[in-house]
Amino acid sequence: MDSHSIFSKLVAELNAQPIEAVLFDLDGTLIDSVPDLAAAIDLMLQGIGKLPVGEVKVNRWVGNGASALVKRALVDHDQGDELARFANELEDDEYATAYPIFELAYAQRLTQATGLYEGVLSVLAGLNAAEIKLGLITNKPRQFTLPLLRSLNIEHYFNDVICGDDLAQKKPHPLPVLTALQNIAASAEQTIMVGDSISDVKSAAAAGVKTVAVTYGYNHGISITDASNELQADAFIDNMQQLLS
Repeated sequence: MDSHSIFSKLVAELNAQPIEAVLFDLDGTLIDSVPDLAAAIDLMLQGIGKLPVGEVKVNRWVGNGASALVKRALVDHDQGDELARFANELEDDEYATAYPIFELAYAQRLTQATGLYEGVLSVLAGLNAAEIKLGLITNKPRQFTLPLLRSLNIEHYFNDVICGDDLAQKKPHPLPVLTALQNIAASAEQTIMVGDSISDVKSAAAAGVKTVAVTYGYNHGISITDASNELQADAFIDNMQQLLS
């Protein structure tokens, strides 16, 4: 298949040059991981004598890494990680006790209810067949990411995998995208980033990469298409198959 024509018109027209690489987010983009994350968070909370919070709240809290998710859950607030950092509303010993409980609970149920979104497998296979370079950039720690990719049988599609604890900065900082471009030897002008959250959009835009946002993801409980978002993606798709022609 001609790699220049594999993409849908919507996507192909984002870049003046042919697209040679695609960078993907993981949670909320390729996989629906909230059920297992929520179960692990609730087990953690019950383990330290707190009430469970459930999937609706965890859906809003996902996207900035495991540490931020745990901190938000401990104070039951959407900005829990910020509160912990700036307002000292979270005791260090509580987090130190809780995080290992979450870590173990999540490791034991990584893919019990987690699966690929519709169309993801065929799109990855199609891009791979067209010799498009693929990168994965997630804020999820490596200890969870690699077993997940292997269990879902998609690890082999990616030329590079960057996790939340690999670099000094996570998304929305541009460093993960810049590093991925370097690792797969791709130019920003010939690359697109596919994600579900404002963090993906910010990270890619700051690195000079055009963004495609999926509308079915998490994005902290706010529609990614909402006009009030501080930064807009360059294109939106309702399902992964709309990436391809």
